[in-house]
Amino acid sequence: MGFKDLLFALNSYPEPTPASAIDQATGFAAALGASATALAVHVELPHVGNVLANSLLDLPGMVAAERGKSEADARATIAAFEEAARRAGVTARHVTDSGQRSQLGALVSEHARTHDLTMIAIGEETGQQQIAESVIFGSGRPALVFPEARARDATPFAAVGIAWDFSRPAARAVADALPILASAGTVRIVTVTDEKAIAARRPPADLARHLACHGIEAVIDAEPAAGRPIGQVLGDYAATHGLGLLVMGAYGHSRMRDFILGGATRTIVSRPPLPVLLSH
Repeated sequence: MGFKDLLFALNSYPEPTPASAIDQATGFAAALGASATALAVHVELPHVGNVLANSLLDLPGMVAAERGKSEADARATIAAFEEAARRAGVTARHVTDSGQRSQLGALVSEHARTHDLTMIAIGEETGQQQIAESVIFGSGRPALVFPEARARDATPFAAVGIAWDFSRPAARAVADALPILASAGTVRIVTVTDEKAIAARRPPADLARHLACHGIEAVIDAEPAAGRPIGQVLGDYAATHGLGLLVMGAYGHSRMRDFILGGATRTIVSRPPLPVLLSH
């Protein structure tokens, strides 16, 4: 089974999703032959203040204006998405929801559970990073995170890399990505050496054998960390080999109701150097 039903999480506050991100998302859907649903969440801003502050600053009016901006930006991004989908030949629809900023991750995760893959554009605004984390670890579905300012790639999945360390999350990511791997022109398995003991426990040739059973030929590479953070190693490797997509497992654990990301996962989710399919 392939990816046929994609979700794209639009941002409406404080700044709307840019056109470059919308073009990329519809391009991904077109490359996969999938339909796409844009999810626009209206941000509900809580009213805070007191009588004096309200009289001096007109806080209710300011909150109402920001709510209005969020709703207007949501409508504009939906229209831009539908036009981009039309140009790309993608069957598209949109849904709306509403909630406070602290609820956005949970809301998007709920919608993600009934889609094959959720696309999330990452920029400077940290809200999208938090949504990505919620989807990756809370939806039960894979997520495709990508830099929002990146230019659209006409063949985004022609060359695909797999960040492989023989872990459970990595195995889950490979299984989720099989439809993309099967159609890729080039597949590269990369293990980062001198960084994590688990990488040396089993040979990456085991994964290459498994992929071959699915008709997928893969090149195996070993990339020394050489003191670099693993997120940087993977980004450098992707750039060197012209990858359009990286497939990797996501690491994290709970601590006092907060989710603590692994180092590589944190780097990739906050500043993805290229489109990355993440699974947990």
